[in-house]
Amino acid sequence: MEEITGSSWTRFIKNGYRIFLGSGASCPHTLIEQFLESARYFMDLELVYLLTIGETPWTDPKYEHNLRVNTFFLDQGTRDAVRTGRADYTPCFLSEIPALFTEDVLPVDVALIQVTPPDAQGYCSLGVAVDIVLAAAKSAKYIIAQINDQMPRTFGQCYLHQDEIAAFLRVSQPLPQVPAFEMDDVTLQIGKYVSLLIEDGCTLQAGIGKIPDAVLRRLTGYNDLGVHTEMFSDGLLNLYKNGNITNRFKGLHEGKTVASFCFGSQKVYDFVDNNPHVEFHGTAYVNNPSVIARNRKMISITSATQVDLTGQIVSDSVAGQFYSGLGGQVDFIRGAGMSPGGRPIIALPSTAKNGTISRIVSVASPGAGVGATRGDVHYVVTEYGIATLRGRSIRERVMELIQIAHPKFRDQLLDDMLKSYKVPAYQRDTPSPVKELGDTEVIRLDGKGEDYFLRPLRPSDQRRLQTFFYSHDKATLFQRYRNEPKKMGTAKAYRLVNTDLSRDMALCIVERQGPREVILAVGRYYVLEGGEEAEAAFVVHESMRDKGFASLLLEKLIHIARMRRLKVLVGNVRADNPSMRRVFEKFHFTAAPAEEPSELRYLLNLEDHAEP
Repeated sequence: MEEITGSSWTRFIKNGYRIFLGSGASCPHTLIEQFLESARYFMDLELVYLLTIGETPWTDPKYEHNLRVNTFFLDQGTRDAVRTGRADYTPCFLSEIPALFTEDVLPVDVALIQVTPPDAQGYCSLGVAVDIVLAAAKSAKYIIAQINDQMPRTFGQCYLHQDEIAAFLRVSQPLPQVPAFEMDDVTLQIGKYVSLLIEDGCTLQAGIGKIPDAVLRRLTGYNDLGVHTEMFSDGLLNLYKNGNITNRFKGLHEGKTVASFCFGSQKVYDFVDNNPHVEFHGTAYVNNPSVIARNRKMISITSATQVDLTGQIVSDSVAGQFYSGLGGQVDFIRGAGMSPGGRPIIALPSTAKNGTISRIVSVASPGAGVGATRGDVHYVVTEYGIATLRGRSIRERVMELIQIAHPKFRDQLLDDMLKSYKVPAYQRDTPSPVKELGDTEVIRLDGKGEDYFLRPLRPSDQRRLQTFFYSHDKATLFQRYRNEPKKMGTAKAYRLVNTDLSRDMALCIVERQGPREVILAVGRYYVLEGGEEAEAAFVVHESMRDKGFASLLLEKLIHIARMRRLKVLVGNVRADNPSMRRVFEKFHFTAAPAEEPSELRYLLNLEDHAEP
């Protein structure tokens, strides 16, 4: 191992060589600057790398006769070079990039990397970026290392022996820091919705960007979370220090956080330094879908630039132009999809360009690249809610996705789908908001181990409502409908779930069973003629009548009715239904004879009683 100088570069580099540059916060900028000073002596060099933090002087046009950039992921420094043809972009899943080096698809001649000083046994740590660096270095003819005594020494599969290093440059420099993302209301709202898909004991992968950070901010009330992720960030650090992350129930590397790189504040770098509870491995391992799948309840949170109404995900391009790269999104989507209880989630704002265009689209933009297919993603989340896609038909997912699009684009999206016959003619309405339920319109209930949610009934619940109807016994049907109806056709079910929620109200309680939601109870009121009174009705599944669902639904209906300045709420109950009578009496309804002799009519003057 010798110290590199300006005159010694020609001993290691020849014309036509492929040179690898280290990644992220571990990019050896000082070493690269020295190399670029000698670049004029070389021709037709190829620089390959993943993603770096800081300036990218090697993309300067003045080097175009000496070297050409080939990147696996576009950043601010390379987008313009790729768009103007001065650089190349090679799309490849992060899990597969190491094999490009080790299997000589893209053989590396020289690897320019950054490491810690060697320890007493002569081993240098790759520090905060192992990702594809380890494979590139191990397969290179020569390793030239920037040895930085301020590089954190990390644990895992991240070591090189000093004898493997051909030349070095010593520096003492702090690593580049990445400032925290500033949060806006839309991003915070998305974070709230995504957090509803996470449970105690889940294993997390949070991608790069402010949306994953917004999700992590919402998890301070969760227990025994685990981490298996590409990137370790400040958001995870806060959960670690708060005690939310224990890694106890991951199923793989229990007790350990597993990552392939990290960047953020100096606090993150200090945390991973000599921390045996955080392990760094290459992306051939961390991003391997079969490895990811071995983690229990794996949650993958990534973003997209567009989602079409059939569920195709566009993430590496904008308006037909390459914007980022494939990265590890599909690796983690597929790994999470195979994990026991896993959930691959795409989270994105509903609009772009200051609200002028919709990110939920009927057809992806010309030239857009589909990264994840219709069969990959289980959930799509915007600031307007959660769309469940797994196991849903094209018609069902169209309605799910329209519901989470920005309201001003919903009618056009539905018209597009009607014209292409992806939805039947009777589905001509889009949902209206229920602001009285709060900003997320979804309330997570304490189900004592079960995952229950109260929310509005939506057009996409058509099949769920039919399933709920056909699960009733004869007694339930008779008490609710005064007879024993034999069927609930598709069109009728759609009318029942497509209530005009700006006037009437329809709420449901659902149980989330993996990616499936099952309706357990429905409560609704219809405003009567005159507009001051409403009639309420409920039905609760027979197996759920000891959980207080009817009381909870009635409480919410009373609250909404008061907020909307209704004066009277009424309900007709069969006299031989004591459980439902007790529900109305609990909320101070008074009973009176009904037109039907077998029924009682309960009334509540909404102006006389305070909130229950």
